[in-house]
Amino acid sequence: MDPVPALYTIRVNGHLGAMMLSAFPAMVPRWHGADTVLTGLLDRSALYGVLAEIDVLGLDLLEVRQLEPDREPPEPGDGRSPRRPPASAAPGPFKGGHL
Repeated sequence: MDPVPALYTIRVNGHLGAMMLSAFPAMVPRWHGADTVLTGLLDRSALYGVLAEIDVLGLDLLEVRQLEPDREPPEPGDGRSPRRPPASAAPGPFKGGHL
């Protein structure tokens, strides 16, 4: 198990209302276009719990990203992994990416 929580963004299709958002008390919602982006600090079991809740509620999961603590969340669907440096940066070791 992963004892240290990590910052995640989870993007689902549609605007979730207050009742649906109450299923994700550990997550902070924001809306981007037609999607809802949930952001929160989760350990592995909490992440799996959120993903299971998304499945049970029949929501369309679009994206899951683990973010580095010192970086701003990327805009959903921007095509960049938050763990990869921009193309202009010097190449370095790969540290992970999308789940």
